[in-house]
Amino acid sequence: MLPQLNFPEYSFQIKSEGQRKYIFDKIRKRYVSLTPEEWVRQNLAAYLISEKKFPAPLMAVEMFLKINGLEKRADIVLFSKQGTPVMIVECKSPAIKISQKVFDQAALYNVDMKVEYLLVSNGITHYCARLDHKKATWKFLSDIPGYYDGGLAVEK
Repeated sequence: MLPQLNFPEYSFQIKSEGQRKYIFDKIRKRYVSLTPEEWVRQNLAAYLISEKKFPAPLMAVEMFLKINGLEKRADIVLFSKQGTPVMIVECKSPAIKISQKVFDQAALYNVDMKVEYLLVSNGITHYCARLDHKKATWKFLSDIPGYYDGGLAVEK
């Protein structure tokens, strides 16, 4: 049984092979192992597309990054229509509490990308921060910005 998350209910294609379950990732266009973190990632991607109006073609899931010579993967990266990264999303299992360590992980991914928004979620609790790179400050937001109302559709 999949945990109840703090998102509207979405329809997913889920299949079983033996003891393992797989979920169809509409962004990567393939089935992936259905782990608790993947459940959060798929629900959050569906939320960003359906509720926040982010165009699916401007989303990358499990995007490879090279940081200090190490290969890392950002859970979700959202892009402007010009192709510039605007938001990094870090997903955790519902069993993992969102902590400073989770934010640090997302911030590390942002060293080179310099996105304006960082979002972390365990499917239950979501935190979104807006970054001001010029002033080296950040501010938590009360809601996740939408693609159009958050000004994310165009570069600043």
